[in-house]
Amino acid sequence: MAQDHVSIVMATRNGAAHLPAQLASLAWQSHRNWSLFVSDDDSTDATRDVLANFSLPRPLRLTRGPCAGTSAANFLSALAHPDLPDGPVALADQDDVWLKGKLARALRRLGSAPGPALYAAESLLCDAGLRPLRRSRAPGAQPGFGNALVQNLFGGHTLVLNSAALALVRQALALLGPDGARGIAYHDWFLYQLVAGAGGRLLLDPLPVALYRQHGGNELGGSGDARAALRRLAMLASGRWGGAMRAQAQALARVETLLTAPARQTLTAYLAAPPAGLHRARALAAAGIGRASRGGQALMQTAALFGRV
Repeated sequence: MAQDHVSIVMATRNGAAHLPAQLASLAWQSHRNWSLFVSDDDSTDATRDVLANFSLPRPLRLTRGPCAGTSAANFLSALAHPDLPDGPVALADQDDVWLKGKLARALRRLGSAPGPALYAAESLLCDAGLRPLRRSRAPGAQPGFGNALVQNLFGGHTLVLNSAALALVRQALALLGPDGARGIAYHDWFLYQLVAGAGGRLLLDPLPVALYRQHGGNELGGSGDARAALRRLAMLASGRWGGAMRAQAQALARVETLLTAPARQTLTAYLAAPPAGLHRARALAAAGIGRASRGGQALMQTAALFGRV
């Protein structure tokens, strides 16, 4: 599988400040058989000029994104684009930097086994100038559909899908249609949910493979950062986080024919749980729905009491 062609999918929007470093890291990948597919949401800075002028050793295809206001919609639109070739796909954020062996390592771990498979890895969190801050920390739990409904363990900046996973995603997006896909707040989280629900292989690599740049424009930022933690807590308290969970669960319900029978049962239990109170917390726990860490699980159970998840 080491010689398989990989489509690197990047969603851009006013990313000129950090884009050259990411493009350079793609150019020095040890796995050489790749091409770059960029979906740009009408950038008003020099993003398109950077893409046009950067000397990449592989082909680049630039398309116009859906301009729906979120990176999730942009990435999902790219994955569904008819010009994106079949085969393995690696997602790339516009502001990070990949380590040299990232693609090769992901492909080795995905292997050639049939069926959908999703890969993600740890990263080195850096400041805006790429000065190291700390290493990301895996919660130490096995991924699965019950976890995927309430937590994302598969950060988009390191995601790689095998060809069967890409085909699965395209089936789901075709069933949802453009309007349904726009209700998905976090594309990486939805991909984890979908592949987990379809019984696919879920591969979490403990080795860092990317420099994850932390700056004021991050949608969420890396876990463990105080600013990102406060942002997550504010989203939880406001109900925005729970709203995103429900919206993505409802999207999964619309593509339930792609899910396994146990996943459909878990999804039904989640959607049918009481809106708040002790009965909701107990219903989620009984269905095996929970977060990876004890602290995260305790917080989720408290939020369930108040109807926030």
